[in-house]
Amino acid sequence: MNASPEMNFEDLLRVKLAVLQREHRDLDEAVHALETLGRPDVLTLRRLKKQKLALKDQITRIEDKLIPNIIA
Repeated sequence: MNASPEMNFEDLLRVKLAVLQREHRDLDEAVHALETLGRPDVLTLRRLKKQKLALKDQITRIEDKLIPNIIA
């Protein structure tokens, strides 16, 4: 294996993107689990949904950096 020990900026963004997408899926599963309970904690649900939205914003920003917006 002669791979370079250093990652370029794009590789770092891709790793960060994968981590954020996994965190977003985990939060989605947590929200779904709480919603299926008989009486979910509204405050906790609101907090989790807010975190999920913040992650989605970060994911979108990274995707925009990785995929240029070229109007054809």
